[in-house]
Amino acid sequence: MKRYGLLGYPLGHSFSARFFAEKFRREGIDAEYVNFEMPSVEGLRAFVASDPALCGLNVTIPHKQAVIPHLDALTDEAQAIGAVNVIAIERREGALRLVGANTDAVGFRRSIEPLLRPCHRRALVLGTGGASRAVVYVLRRLGIEPHYVSRRERPGAFTYASLTADDVRAHHVIVNCSPVGMYPHTDECPALPYEALTEEHLLYDLVYNPEETLFMRRGRERGATVKNGMEMLRLQALAAWDIWTR
Repeated sequence: MKRYGLLGYPLGHSFSARFFAEKFRREGIDAEYVNFEMPSVEGLRAFVASDPALCGLNVTIPHKQAVIPHLDALTDEAQAIGAVNVIAIERREGALRLVGANTDAVGFRRSIEPLLRPCHRRALVLGTGGASRAVVYVLRRLGIEPHYVSRRERPGAFTYASLTADDVRAHHVIVNCSPVGMYPHTDECPALPYEALTEEHLLYDLVYNPEETLFMRRGRERGATVKNGMEMLRLQALAAWDIWTR
């Protein structure tokens, strides 16, 4: 039986395991998908080498950037983004080769593109982790100027403390790439001046559990278009499967 899995920490509410278990059952695929909770990726190569049935990995928080030094190659897109969420495992004549890819970008683009309007020219990207890198990569290619919002000061970025209502009015796309608001912390949301939101705003939350986060609800109450990250997750997972099985 072939084995695939998710590498991250923690993984208590993983989407991928449920998605692939259903896919394998529905399509009669003789494979399993396992959550591998690892606080560190230092032993990644030894771990993969020890399991000959392992054919591919997804990578999630907090390892999307940390895995890169442990890989043999990156796809052009993963290299440009600077983050990996898929690892293809190649075993040839006893040699192990790990190739990093990024399917967050294709998932996000296909998910958000139908919602975009001419007024969506500038974006606030909440969070600075691996997922936000894919989001920024896509936004730039869609002709949308992105600006990070971070808890800490960093060049060219807003902080939550410095962000004003005028800043929100000037950025009609807001993408939450942070885990704020994720179950079980459903009473939390990013610290924004929500009173500045309008019907021209699009709020996209990469969080998918709960289905409607407080971030989304506060946007919807101001007339904004809102969407969660479930479709993006499904699209990136299907793209990962294509990489593993091509």
